[in-house]
Amino acid sequence: MEIVKEMRVGDVLAIAPQTAEIFMGFGMSCFACPVGEDETIEEAAMVHNIDLDELLKLLNEVVNKQGGE
Repeated sequence: MEIVKEMRVGDVLAIAPQTAEIFMGFGMSCFACPVGEDETIEEAAMVHNIDLDELLKLLNEVVNKQGGE
């Protein structure tokens, strides 16, 4: 699975709840915000002044983690 910038934050959290820790690590409590769930990852990153590429990299690492460390 690949997380892309066009995906909605709420959709990502629904299919990969483990990503909540990444969002929170960037100071994004999007899942608690009524508007945030409907924002795309790109929009949320812009609003929070977060590096989109870094956010996507970490989200994808968590989602595609193999074997559990």
